[in-house]
Amino acid sequence: MKISPMDIQQQQFKGKMLGGLDPEDVDAFLQSVAGEMEELIRENNDLKERLNRNAQAMADMEAREVQLRETMLAAQRITEEMKANAQKEAHLIVSEAELKGERIVADAENRLLQLNNQIQELRREKVQFESGFKSLLDNYYKLLTLDK
Repeated sequence: MKISPMDIQQQQFKGKMLGGLDPEDVDAFLQSVAGEMEELIRENNDLKERLNRNAQAMADMEAREVQLRETMLAAQRITEEMKANAQKEAHLIVSEAELKGERIVADAENRLLQLNNQIQELRREKVQFESGFKSLLDNYYKLLTLDK
């Protein structure tokens, strides 16, 4: 059974006929006990209120911690995805550069082959021209020597 300060203040004692309790001492004691109980109850209520505030603050901090962890995990996933995408893009760029380089080399080789073919053709034409020119000169020489 809980005793309130009001219960203590309203408590009545039966007096004895001979040598009973002094009502003023009892009342003074009851007032003192009631004051102490009021103070204890007030302090208890304050402590309960502080406990509730601290519990709420702790719950808020735990919620923030969970949110912060989730945010950090999301940031880590995003960072890993960005890194993976950057690596894929780098590989793609390197692959494209290699293909472009191979095409340039192939084009250069084709151009070299064409130039070599043109050189061979010009040499052949030169030989034919020289041969034809020599033949022409020989024919003119014969014609000149025959008339004499």
